[in-house]
Amino acid sequence: MLDKKILSMKDEIINSVQECIRIKSVEEPAKDNMPFGEGVNKALEYCLDLSASMGFITANVDNMIGYAEYGTGEEMIAVLGHLDVVPEGDGWTYPPYAAEIHDGKIYGRGTTDDKGPTIGALYALKAIKDLGIPMKRRVRIFFGLNEETGSKCVKHYVDKGEEIPVCGFTPDAEYPIINGEKGIVTCKYKRKLEQQEGNKIIALKGGIAANVVPDYAEAIIEKGSDDVDKISEISKQYDKISIKDEGNNFIICSYGVSAHGSTPEKGKNAISQLLLFLENLNLNKDAEEFIRFMNENFGMDVNGVKLGIYMEDDISGKFILNLGTINLDNDEISIEINMRYPVKKTYEDFIDIFKEKLHQGCFEEIYLRHKKSLYVSPDTEFIKKLQKVYEEKVGDEAELISIGGGTYAKAMDNIVAFGPIFKGEPMVEHKPDEYIGIDSLIKNVQIMAAAIKELAN
Repeated sequence: MLDKKILSMKDEIINSVQECIRIKSVEEPAKDNMPFGEGVNKALEYCLDLSASMGFITANVDNMIGYAEYGTGEEMIAVLGHLDVVPEGDGWTYPPYAAEIHDGKIYGRGTTDDKGPTIGALYALKAIKDLGIPMKRRVRIFFGLNEETGSKCVKHYVDKGEEIPVCGFTPDAEYPIINGEKGIVTCKYKRKLEQQEGNKIIALKGGIAANVVPDYAEAIIEKGSDDVDKISEISKQYDKISIKDEGNNFIICSYGVSAHGSTPEKGKNAISQLLLFLENLNLNKDAEEFIRFMNENFGMDVNGVKLGIYMEDDISGKFILNLGTINLDNDEISIEINMRYPVKKTYEDFIDIFKEKLHQGCFEEIYLRHKKSLYVSPDTEFIKKLQKVYEEKVGDEAELISIGGGTYAKAMDNIVAFGPIFKGEPMVEHKPDEYIGIDSLIKNVQIMAAAIKELAN
């Protein structure tokens, strides 16, 4: 019954997704009571107007987040979606905000992440409403506005003391069910690099973000007792190190392999490789101490063994460490680090050891951000309900997944990631030519409708 109703709404669903995609909702500076900029605010207004036209109660919480609500009951369940998108970038075959349809796919920034699934959830609830299906709990479809850059939207909602759902899901990851997410620490440290005697490091830089394995790093080294032949000979011991002789200086280029910070073992860290190379050179005392410290405590290690903070569990696996950026600015050098700890462990299990090690290396903290781990027991009632829905609708075992990455589920208690990407589908979010297949979109709406019905009773 629900599936047929949703199929009858197919054209409406497609049109609404297209209209929402055509709103460029990349975060911009705050403007006129629009905390995340005009485009993001327009997307919120669009979804609230659409929700009202469907007969839902709507709420706008200070232009930070909004929701559509339906039903009665003391308890509330939630579908947590977001309308902000990452910048479109280059390399598109089709215009990123035109929502064109080609070969059964809607193309555009946000089609998969996360406007398509969010609009889909709204239509899933509309199908339940139109059919008069009874529910014991109220349902809220949330329209988040800041998932891509910090989830301040949900934090504002929670800090205001708004109602927290008894359970729910976010269609902002993949199927079947992600019930475990490692805790994430992102930090930046700096230290002085006083180079008064001996060969100097004139420049040292690499990486684009803490949570990306750097695929390039370079150092400019003042010439001294090391000649071209010696440095060239040393470079042969290292994979993908090249040397440029630039008059009074050497430019040392290190080439690695990029990967996401949650899976650094899939890449090769160009910064770490460069630091290992630099230890072979005759540099001034402070530079040598810095490089030695980095190699002894980081090196090519991606699990925190050298720092003495390694840990693992039987659910989410090993501790993960990524040295993401390095930059020398005058006499100050900074590094950015991304760490992910297992779901059965805690922040307190390692953070003091980590901070003490960095203190020993003469580093000063610039910032440190922590997102706690997420773990929902397989025995939890709403997890079992989601498993039941997935297995009935997809015909595949609803295995539970623990990941090193973080999803929108971390932003609000009692939420897990559930969809929208099916097994075998490519991960196209944040990439040029992001799309959602129309058949996949409709199947997602059917699954979400079944899940809402199950969780609300």
